[in-house]
Amino acid sequence: MAATVRRSWALDLDVTTLYELLRLRVDVFVAEQACAYGELDGRDLEPRARHYWLAGSGHPEPILGCVRLLKEPDGDYRIGRLCTARCARGRGLGKRLMEAVLAEVGDGTCVLDAQEHLGDFYRGFGFEATGPVYDWDGVAHLPMRRPAR
Repeated sequence: MAATVRRSWALDLDVTTLYELLRLRVDVFVAEQACAYGELDGRDLEPRARHYWLAGSGHPEPILGCVRLLKEPDGDYRIGRLCTARCARGRGLGKRLMEAVLAEVGDGTCVLDAQEHLGDFYRGFGFEATGPVYDWDGVAHLPMRRPAR
């Protein structure tokens, strides 16, 4: 199944797509990882929030993966909520989403909080740990930063 990268400003998302993005995130981060936490953090509809997703073929197009890009008040970018559907893993979709997001970030500084076991994945994109591993609702996370280029 081919997947097409899509992108939208938060406020331009249609309701169905937003719902499917949020459902995928809840399926992965809350249900699959058995982590009861407030996935909806109030930032998905910020005017400067951008959402990227991979749409498969079919009607409606299934969402196979997604990631969110925020612009922080200090000017840094923040990447978060990167996930792929269980049925679509192992095909490089996470890498494609990161490449799309980083193409928009360009030379800007970018931060993220990686699940610890994915630290090497993000290091492959130039991110470096900026602090010790910490617990976020029962999941070990690592703060990371890619400096301005």
